[in-house]
Amino acid sequence: MRYCDSPYLFQRRISREVVVGDPAHGGVIMGGNHPVVKQSMLTCDTMDTAESVKQTLELVAVGCQIVRITAPTVKDAANLKNIVAELHTRDCHVPIVADIHFKPDAALEAANWVEMVRINPGNYADSKKFAVKEYTDDAYVAELGRIEEKFTPLVLKLKELKRALRIGTNHGSLSDRIMNRYGDTPLGMVESALEFARICRKHDFHNFKFSMKSSNPKVMIECYRLLTARLNELNEQEFNPQSPIANRQSWNYPLHLGVTEAGEGEDGRIKSAIGIGSLLCDGLGDTIRVSLTEDSPREIEVCNDLLAQIPALTNVTVQTPSSEFPFDPFHYARRSTPEIELAGGVKCGGEQTVRVIVTQATFDKVAPKIRPKDDVKPEGIYEDLNVYEMDPENDVDFANLGCDTQLVTVKDGVTLPVITAYRLLAAKLDFFGSKNPVLLKDCLSFGPSVLEPKIALLRAAVNIGSLLADGIGDAILVRGESGAGMSLRLAYNILQAAGCRSFKTDYVACPSCGRTLFNLQTVTARIKTRTEHLKGVKIAIMGCIVNGPGEMADADFGYVGGAPGKVNLYVGKTPIKFNIPEADAVDRLVDLIREHGKWVEPEAK
Repeated sequence: MRYCDSPYLFQRRISREVVVGDPAHGGVIMGGNHPVVKQSMLTCDTMDTAESVKQTLELVAVGCQIVRITAPTVKDAANLKNIVAELHTRDCHVPIVADIHFKPDAALEAANWVEMVRINPGNYADSKKFAVKEYTDDAYVAELGRIEEKFTPLVLKLKELKRALRIGTNHGSLSDRIMNRYGDTPLGMVESALEFARICRKHDFHNFKFSMKSSNPKVMIECYRLLTARLNELNEQEFNPQSPIANRQSWNYPLHLGVTEAGEGEDGRIKSAIGIGSLLCDGLGDTIRVSLTEDSPREIEVCNDLLAQIPALTNVTVQTPSSEFPFDPFHYARRSTPEIELAGGVKCGGEQTVRVIVTQATFDKVAPKIRPKDDVKPEGIYEDLNVYEMDPENDVDFANLGCDTQLVTVKDGVTLPVITAYRLLAAKLDFFGSKNPVLLKDCLSFGPSVLEPKIALLRAAVNIGSLLADGIGDAILVRGESGAGMSLRLAYNILQAAGCRSFKTDYVACPSCGRTLFNLQTVTARIKTRTEHLKGVKIAIMGCIVNGPGEMADADFGYVGGAPGKVNLYVGKTPIKFNIPEADAVDRLVDLIREHGKWVEPEAK
């Protein structure tokens, strides 16, 4: 299976065109050769028409091209009529997407008023109970029949009204049926989406797109790659040379990219850049949403900045002797290397964690400020490491390598994009039988001007994060960020976001929407103030139950909106305390962390 022609050459995947609204009056076409579409979501109550209109206009003003609004009930879905009508009176015709979970009736009502309906296969026709059950083949087929019966009316209505559909699978809300057959896996996410796609195709409805979202960038990347490969397989199985070109690639539906529950601030941007950016650099993606626990217009700024970096991070001119992958694109595994010792006695490679290297100039600036117990500190100085710098296109460099215990990197000045250069380096090392540990750099050349911090962050996260998700890299060096302390911190934050090491509390925080039962920004800040000193602890902050228990399954503790003004607390995906008044919930969360032996008192500043 392949998700792209070559891991070294950028070539955008050409998908079917999906029309959302009337392109002549504010609608968009995604897929084909059209630019990547940017979208976001409202954070207010859908029944508040005035606020919904206000937030939509604010998003459109900053360049948002599709606006999503939650519709948890039929009543909410019906009010979309008023929201859309008021927008039209203000000459705003941006396509609106109704976000549906659990209630097919709400989807049918919403289809009357909006240009697109998003359904989640995990809960559109199923209720998640985390039940363990063995399904026979006959029982499984019967379940699919039940789903088809519930889903078909929506498909027929969308087709009749010329609406669009998003089949949006979430890692945190796979159905019990999928979980019991496929497990909590990328394969389960893909098959869940394909079940619904087959129903659409059975009724000759093709105006839909896919999404495969997860709060874990590695999982999200694997899911989209696997989905694309499966769609390619389905194209080949149904290939008919006598059919029109569009039909020969009939499974090439557009992809909506996003890392769900990415969080806020630098961490949210890094996670999103790793997941979305790496796939864009592989040529995948027709529309994106950066999910931040911040005001929605700020998501569009990050979308713009991220999309602007892709041409500089990709290249179509490199010549490579092979299109084989130097990693398994569908199952994460860190590249095998021997363990070596760096200058200063720090071990690297093998089973060691990914190390953080700095230049001598950076070390000189940050060293006086580092305390003995600090977790964020340099673990090696580049100039002291005797790193073997290589041109991955020059086979002579590989012939002169000598031994597997030499730390290697790509030399500065190589005219390849960073991702291409290091993938090619790994491939050539394997070809020559070398297992050398690899030092990743975020950039291989420096322009005449210094990068803005927000741009340096995105570029470093895409380049280094993408390679770490491939399993390549035993140490990293960030140089695109000119600030010494900021570059050191950025390196550690990329490693944490990529799941390579944990040096601080990890937060999984959803963006706000109309289903949210408390102020996510305020609550997230309050929880961070109390818990940000807990190294290695993962806390999920979820506004409602839709993705709560599932998406935070690998979190240690969860803080989830259960009802207006009430919070439920979880350990893993198990609810422990219910209906706690919001005013007391953070204190009870701390108590729960203490009860499970994860609490330590913060050091006095």
